[in-house]
Amino acid sequence: MTLKKQLDQQVMEKIASLLEGLEFGTVQITVHDSQITQIDRLEKHRLPLQSKTSAPSKQIKSRL
Repeated sequence: MTLKKQLDQQVMEKIASLLEGLEFGTVQITVHDSQITQIDRLEKHRLPLQSKTSAPSKQIKSRL
């Protein structure tokens, strides 16, 4: 296997490993002079919404 193919295989394996387990987010690949120079992974963690009935309610006093 040539050095170029080994590097390409290593890059592809790195990208695949960054995608594993990513539920919400992005993988960004930066290219400079036709070569991959950087790979960034941004992961987001989504929290469940609370129902409005569990939030304390405000009482409004009416004026007569």
